[in-house]
Amino acid sequence: MARTITVEGMSCGGCEENVETALRELPGVSDAEADNESDSVTVEGDASDEELAAAVEDAGYAPKV
Repeated sequence: MARTITVEGMSCGGCEENVETALRELPGVSDAEADNESDSVTVEGDASDEELAAAVEDAGYAPKV
């Protein structure tokens, strides 16, 4: 299942990579594609909203799940 979440605070490609890596490390996430220009991340998988938000916060960004 794909879903898009808003992530505030990404300003460059490095930020995108940080968020993508944090999300891809979660069990149940098969892929994550971040776009700092739209403040969004598209996530493939079945991790819960709470797990996604926690991973993004741990990476240093502000999720809006």
